[in-house]
Amino acid sequence: MLSATAEHAVRAVLLLARHDGAKALSADAIAAELGAPRNYLAKTLNALAKAGIVHSARGAAGGFTLAIPPDSLTLARIIAPFDDHARTPACMLRNRACDAQHPCAVHARWNAIVGHAAARFEQTTIAQLLMDAGPIRSYTPAVSMTRDLALSLPQASLLHT
Repeated sequence: MLSATAEHAVRAVLLLARHDGAKALSADAIAAELGAPRNYLAKTLNALAKAGIVHSARGAAGGFTLAIPPDSLTLARIIAPFDDHARTPACMLRNRACDAQHPCAVHARWNAIVGHAAARFEQTTIAQLLMDAGPIRSYTPAVSMTRDLALSLPQASLLHT
């Protein structure tokens, strides 16, 4: 029920959550780890930054970090910039509007499914998703990539597991 872009956004956030919040990961490193096209993922990460979900910093030591702790970050917040689950779904049987006043034969069941999925996205945090993947390191989101922090980051590979 997610678009490919929303799925890539979730995967990128999961990867960032598994790393220390003080270490920025480059878009290239994230794309390589996820097997996603670099330019496509860079645009996705920038949309996440614009939505306040990740911080971004330019430069040799720049990259992306989570702006919100994993235990507070819901799937709904991550997918919102890419998928509008609040919209009225298109009719599943006809090529016209479908609503409660003029429902099609599957309207009620389909709305229940979509509503259930939306509720689960609202209730599920990144920390909960990663629960079985082992402990998330203590995460303190970077308020911004300050000059001192940027200078303290290693210049080599930014992707450490």
